[in-house]
Amino acid sequence: MDERPTVEQIRRAPKVLLHDHLDGGLRPATVIELAAEHGYDGLPTTDIDELSRWFTQGADRRDLVLYLDTFEHTVGVMQERDAIIRVARECAEDLADDGVVYAEVRMAPELCLERGLTLDDAIAAMLEGFGQGAADGRIEIGLLVTAMRHAANSKEVAEAALRHRDDGVVGFDIAGSEAGNPPTRHLDAFRTVAEGNFHITIHAGEAFGLPSIWEAVQICGAERLGHGVRIIDDITVTDDGVRLGQLASFIRDRRVPLEMCPTSNVNTGVCDTIAEHPIGLLRRLRFRVTVNTDNRLMSGTSMTEEMSHLVDAFGYGWDDLEWLTLNAMKSAFWPFDKRLRIINERIKPGYAALRASGLGVSLAG
Repeated sequence: MDERPTVEQIRRAPKVLLHDHLDGGLRPATVIELAAEHGYDGLPTTDIDELSRWFTQGADRRDLVLYLDTFEHTVGVMQERDAIIRVARECAEDLADDGVVYAEVRMAPELCLERGLTLDDAIAAMLEGFGQGAADGRIEIGLLVTAMRHAANSKEVAEAALRHRDDGVVGFDIAGSEAGNPPTRHLDAFRTVAEGNFHITIHAGEAFGLPSIWEAVQICGAERLGHGVRIIDDITVTDDGVRLGQLASFIRDRRVPLEMCPTSNVNTGVCDTIAEHPIGLLRRLRFRVTVNTDNRLMSGTSMTEEMSHLVDAFGYGWDDLEWLTLNAMKSAFWPFDKRLRIINERIKPGYAALRASGLGVSLAG
């Protein structure tokens, strides 16, 4: 019988993260220090514990638009090159400390231009920070360059992403409020990325429904769906069984990865509890489900926390956690040979060792 993992064992397990926002994962102490260093005076408090609570309480308001409000202050301290490098370095370090062996972290460089940086400057600073934070070999990390879906410069952002593809940028994304901002507004950007033989993931089906998912996949070329949780609207559960609509069937048949973020979805009102999150049903139906953090600061979470919540809510064991991890690694935008190496040298041996020992092992190197 698959033994139920403990929190400490999960922390030591090799994990893969595909959906994490750089500006949603700062250390509270870093926010305070950077604000003082660079003259940002908008923080609600300079007490570390109080600020941490402010972010999590502010984000947990069951509304995506309100959730996004909390980013004003993290973005506010990410306007200088050295600040961005520090934030990216600490992100890589924090993820590695949590047992993440591969991560794709996303950020909109256009949010970092208030004090003279260019898109290329901001992207280069993020990549430099990631390189510093991953220098000890515990984690491999790539940058997903994000454009804001309510803005009109997504093609320019896409072109910037392509310019840095050989430096550590692994793909392109759009993010922000879905309502009134369909992905098809950014077709020029997606065509630019596709013509460059590059990768696309799109925030779709988080706070908006099936049309957002359909446009992302069928018109905009999304290889993965950021959240995609509203695909549940095309699935009918009755006493006689489960019936998938045409879009849900397509998503499952084509193995379109779903970058699911349970705690964040509870915060934004998708569901009331983790136990009610659609990830449980979608995993049983064998959609290409992955589990992610979204915004570690705002949601007060980590990959260890997300997996632990799933163990508690659905009784998941090592087989389930390894399945989710392999799904994520198979769905990564990292080169195929590098994905295979991580699967064969870190993920599979790591989970085998955890099963065998029941005590956990260090998987840092």
